[in-house]
Amino acid sequence: MDLKDKLALLDKQRAVRRRNPSSAGAGRGDRVVEAWERIDREESLTVKEKLERLIRLAGPRQAEGRSGMGRREESVPPPPAEPFQVLENTYDLGVRYGRTLLSQGLEIKDEVLNLLGRSEDFAGLDLSTALFIDLETTGLAGGTGTVPFLVGMGFYEGDRFRVVQYFLQDIGAEEEMVGALGRFFQEKGFRSVVSYNGRAFDLPLLETRFVLNRRPLRIAELPHLDFLFPARILWKHKHDSCRLCHLAREVVQTGRSEDIPSAEIPLRYFEYLRSRDFSLIEPILYHNQEDILSLLALVVSGAVLVQRSAAEEWTEEADGMDLYGVGRILERVKRSRESVRVFQRAVGGRLTSDIAVKTRIKLSQHFKKEGRHGEAVAIWRELVSGNRAAGSRELHIYRELAVHYEHQEKNPEEAIRFAEEGLALSRGLSSGLHEDFSRRLKRLRSKAREAVKERRKRKRP
Repeated sequence: MDLKDKLALLDKQRAVRRRNPSSAGAGRGDRVVEAWERIDREESLTVKEKLERLIRLAGPRQAEGRSGMGRREESVPPPPAEPFQVLENTYDLGVRYGRTLLSQGLEIKDEVLNLLGRSEDFAGLDLSTALFIDLETTGLAGGTGTVPFLVGMGFYEGDRFRVVQYFLQDIGAEEEMVGALGRFFQEKGFRSVVSYNGRAFDLPLLETRFVLNRRPLRIAELPHLDFLFPARILWKHKHDSCRLCHLAREVVQTGRSEDIPSAEIPLRYFEYLRSRDFSLIEPILYHNQEDILSLLALVVSGAVLVQRSAAEEWTEEADGMDLYGVGRILERVKRSRESVRVFQRAVGGRLTSDIAVKTRIKLSQHFKKEGRHGEAVAIWRELVSGNRAAGSRELHIYRELAVHYEHQEKNPEEAIRFAEEGLALSRGLSSGLHEDFSRRLKRLRSKAREAVKERRKRKRP
């Protein structure tokens, strides 16, 4: 069964559970939520003690009696669960996830990874030795009271991409799972880590659990590409959200839906600990696996975009909004000449009015820095024509023009004109620039009066 068929099957299973909510423990959720909110306020308890109290308060599950008379009797307790479970799915590299072939990840070079990660840590590395990681936890705030009950990991191995998930079935067996994970990391010999917000959440949380269980987390020392940050630079200006599932749908074109709300995941796990109803966990496993595959495909999409744009491998249908994001990536690592070429290409594509203004401003700043004043002024004058540049950011253009005509062109009349326009537009919008234009006008008018006097003196016989 290939990737598409597996995901379709999981989708059907989730749809059946939605149509038959009783199979997923529906009707008990409100009681679990209320109990947990009450217990969670007791700061003196550890998370393990809180979960144990939650299980005791919720009580044993009940089942309808066989008599049909509505009598309820205690169900037979489920057999003891293994401390943790290891689940695995493997995918052929020829499989396509959305519009991304899994094999494309092996074509990403270290230079592009350095660009995306804004470091030199990935020199000599590629994604063939990278660990893609995503956690599902008992809370979203992090801290020592939060336990990762599901550790999802993706990596290339031979001619396959593997997704391995460590699921903590017994909250008291965390030490055993931490030990097994440590051995797994050492055995696989990963050389870098890729995550989505993992620098702020996943890795610090996992490291905390390892420390509390008296073990080192070796992967915390590896080069780390937290793709949340380059994703925001590449696409925040283009898409409504930079959440992983949203970008997977919009950029990778996976057709992925919001399979399970993040806030619901801890509650499902708490209910699972009480009931041992594994159908509660299956959607979380699916969600976690989708996150790993989405992360891989999104990294590939961003890397290919940067790689082609930096090499000027343009296509006729190149998206101006995407090119603007690539230009920002290059600009961020001080590769200004390359960023200018990309921004110039972006201007020729389809841009929203706001991004078109931002792109032109970036180009003008570069031209000014290189002493190409004529090109910078041409952009500034185009932007201010028809009062198109009336935002607080664009007010600086009027200042740039006033400065240019005062100091470069020695043309006080033009300098006064742009300073007056900037003063009028800045009123109530930017107090700092309003004061700047006022002082500048006072000086310019004084210079203009002195110039008039000087001309009159020269005309006298």
